Amino acid sequence: MSVDVEAIKKLREQTGAGVMDAKKILEETGGDFDKATKILMEKGLAKIEKRADKSAGEGLVFSYIHSGAKVGSLLVLGCETDFVAKTEEFQKLGKEIAMQVATEEYADTSALMDAEYMRDAGKKIKDLIGETVAKLGEKIEIRLFTRYSVR
Repeated sequence: MSVDVEAIKKLREQTGAGVMDAKKILEETGGDFDKATKILMEKGLAKIEKRADKSAGEGLVFSYIHSGAKVGSLLVLGCETDFVAKTEEFQKLGKEIAMQVATEEYADTSALMDAEYMRDAGKKIKDLIGETVAKLGEKIEIRLFTRYSVR
């Protein structure tokens, strides 16, 4: 079966898979994009488990101030290398989680990880992190966060 180059490109962008992996999975699934995405994301979750004992000693601090400047947050998001911390995907993840932290008071990291992602009720914050880990191939963890409010 011949696979559309655009489908391969789209699958790579969504999952972080290599060209040959994306092509192979699309061929195996008969071009079923959703099924191929699910398979590759499951493989990405296996990466998460393999990296669980790694140290996330690098990372960045992210901030978010809501319009009106009455609510804000700070987040320390860790990863394994400075190289990954500088990637667009990691920085986008940090901004999204910092914004999520400003939405409500989370008791602890576990509560934040299990929270519904504000932009997609079908996802949790842990899913968002898992997708980024699958793309970047490094352990990513929320180290610290805090929410500030005038009221």
